[in-house]
Amino acid sequence: MESTRLLMELERHRKMINREIIDEAVPELTLPLLEPMLRMVAHSRAAYIAELVSITNENQGGAPSEQQLSRLKTKRLAFEELVAAVNALETVVQRDYLTIGD
Repeated sequence: MESTRLLMELERHRKMINREIIDEAVPELTLPLLEPMLRMVAHSRAAYIAELVSITNENQGGAPSEQQLSRLKTKRLAFEELVAAVNALETVVQRDYLTIGD
């Protein structure tokens, strides 16, 4: 069927183009390169949760102030952005868009 063939060709081109562009922009992926990224996400997660605990302790379960919510939101946005970036990297690896090193 023509549509199946077109979709297969589209996927082949997508992979070729992504690999060409991403491989040029990102160094060969290795475990030593990935570990600091994972630590960064873990630190960000910890900062977000620690802020929640801090706000809870400050208010003893009462409603947070706008300033407290702003601090919490800043931590959440940083955490979510890092998680999204690591997820995008995982997709790149799964789709073989990037050279993987030893």
